[in-house]
Amino acid sequence: MTLPKPEPGLVIRYSYLWRTEYLKGREEGVKDRPCAIILTTQMRSGETGVTVLPITHSEPVNAAHALEIPQIVKSRLGLDSTRSWVMLDESNEFTWPGPDLRLLPGGDLSTVAYGMLPPNFFNMLRNRYAAAVRAYQSKNIPRTE
Repeated sequence: MTLPKPEPGLVIRYSYLWRTEYLKGREEGVKDRPCAIILTTQMRSGETGVTVLPITHSEPVNAAHALEIPQIVKSRLGLDSTRSWVMLDESNEFTWPGPDLRLLPGGDLSTVAYGMLPPNFFNMLRNRYAAAVRAYQSKNIPRTE
């Protein structure tokens, strides 16, 4: 398996732990899904910290808490054609690579990465996420090893 360098804008397959699952005491996500890396940090240990936002087919209850992915972007990433959103109101944080990365299904089984978000879309995503964080509208779930 090839592990890509974690960088903002990379879409990976990951066992995302939703906040509702975390509050119920779960430590493992129920479903593997595409997630967008929104932030990477260099830790004192020399390891890389990664923050990911989940991608879901479920239409958000509050449109301000999500950003719909254009079909052309989904197609370039090799995702299905069903409408999808990147959620802005919660994130997972982990040390790269961590135990929750997953191989891509039904295609290239040698990697965990779908590809990069286009710069314009990623910039919009980053700006919307930063605004949600500043407004205390986004919750981060730290993941353990």
